[in-house]
Amino acid sequence: MRLPTLILIITMLLAGCSQAGPADRPTGDGRLQVVATTQHIADAVANIAGDAIVLTSLLGPGIDPHTYVATEGDIQTLQDADLIVANGLLLEARMARILEQIGQGGTTRVVAVGDRLDPSTLLNWEPEAGLPHDPHIWNDVRLWIQVVGVIREALVELDPANAATYTANATRYTTELEALHRYTLAQVERIPQERRVLVTAHDAFSYYGRAYGFQVEAVQGISTQAEASAADIQALADVVTARRVPAMFVETTISPRTIEAVQEAVRAAGHSVAIGGALFADAMGAPGTPEGTYVGMMRHNIDTIVAALAGT
Repeated sequence: MRLPTLILIITMLLAGCSQAGPADRPTGDGRLQVVATTQHIADAVANIAGDAIVLTSLLGPGIDPHTYVATEGDIQTLQDADLIVANGLLLEARMARILEQIGQGGTTRVVAVGDRLDPSTLLNWEPEAGLPHDPHIWNDVRLWIQVVGVIREALVELDPANAATYTANATRYTTELEALHRYTLAQVERIPQERRVLVTAHDAFSYYGRAYGFQVEAVQGISTQAEASAADIQALADVVTARRVPAMFVETTISPRTIEAVQEAVRAAGHSVAIGGALFADAMGAPGTPEGTYVGMMRHNIDTIVAALAGT
């Protein structure tokens, strides 16, 4: 679909629904209708709310939120929600305008969790380009614990009748996340200090590096919308060669071509570097698998990293 046509459709849908009130929405069984933009957020909402809400996850496994364009069906799903929980910080770059317009309509609450965090805890992106903060906040479990608090508050405000359920579930889930953070720190200790260099396809792991002590290097920047250049590939190959990095990692939402190109450039420089496995960055695994949960995804990532870098 051509972009001007899509914009026209979006505008018509938003205009047609902007005056709708709660009585005009599908009533369902009376539970709160919640839409989460990403799998990470959907998993957090599910852990906090359980069966007290009806939850829809907009993006599935393998889908890149940086480049995703909402369909007509997505827009209707968003319009029908009581609450939309988004990552914010311009992660959902091509949906940002739609989310803003829906939030201004007055009938659907939009909560961008990243925008609710203390800016002093966030990493810079490209402030000069109007992109102030890195949006990959889930890669620091301590920040994700704060996100759980933001989601709980939004649910309690909209659905006070289930406040006790949301609070108890959030407390339980926070305990689980604290254990995950400790597990990750313990696993990192298995990697020799000089090997703690995390090389990935795009710069999604800076929060991870800050939290768990890795030097993070990537072919592409924070957003995947720009293609990596030959100079980007060679620059990363130089780092890998100089640091004698034993392994690099592909990502489940990005083609492995750029990492394979770095591998070739490193080989040409006389150093051998393996591809240590696939990491989950901007999406999680398939529903029903361990990697289809936030905790399972994060455990998979650190276990994969340790297996490739620890040298055991």
